[in-house]
Amino acid sequence: MTEKLSDTGRKTMLAPLIETGWTLDEDRDAICKDFVFDDFVAAFGFMTRCAIWAEKWNHHPEWRNVYKTVSVTLTTHDVDGLSSLDVKLARKMDQLAT
Repeated sequence: MTEKLSDTGRKTMLAPLIETGWTLDEDRDAICKDFVFDDFVAAFGFMTRCAIWAEKWNHHPEWRNVYKTVSVTLTTHDVDGLSSLDVKLARKMDQLAT
């Protein structure tokens, strides 16, 4: 069963993500990031690669794509906030974006 991140987990797991450009959503317990690519095809390719991992881990992002930008919000609906699944997917997205 997935659990909401503890205060300690937030400090240790979110800090490295903040350093890579993720931000805390001010309106809810979520993290957000905009990924900008060279063009639409690169952005869509990134989304496709991410979708494979999201499906494998059964943890799906809230996202939208406008031309070469992919805007992502991660939260775990089952716990009404951030969990280790969000951290795991954020790390993978950062890796896939490079």
